[in-house]
Amino acid sequence: QVQLVESGGDLVPPGGSLRLSCAASRFSISAYAMSWHRQAPGKERELVATITSVGITNYAHSVEGRFTISRDNNKNTVSLQMNNLTPDDTAVYFCNAVRRLGAVLNDYWGQGTQVAVSS
Repeated sequence: QVQLVESGGDLVPPGGSLRLSCAASRFSISAYAMSWHRQAPGKERELVATITSVGITNYAHSVEGRFTISRDNNKNTVSLQMNNLTPDDTAVYFCNAVRRLGAVLNDYWGQGTQVAVSS
C-alpha cells in the first residue's frame, strides 16, 4: 500500500527551528510534485511549499525566507526546514505527492505531524 509518513513535529518556542521529513513507500517520488500543507485548528488546509519533480520550489508568502523544501529522490524523502517559527506556524503539517500521467491523477497524502510553537 502506498504510504507517506511524516515525522519531526514537536513543541518549540518562538524563534525556534524544526525539520520535518516525509518518507514515501511503495512508490518512487522522483516523478511526483511534492508539497507540504498545514492545517491550524479551525482553519482550512493551506499550501505551504512545493517542489516539482525537477526541483523548482515555491512558497506561501507567510513562510517565504523562513522555510525551505527539499527532496532526496534516492532516499525517497522530502523535507521541510522551518526556521524562525512563530505561533502562527502552529498546525498539523501534511505531506502530499501528486503526479498526472495522461488522464490518470495520482494524489497521495500522509497522516500529518503536529507542530506547536509556544513559549
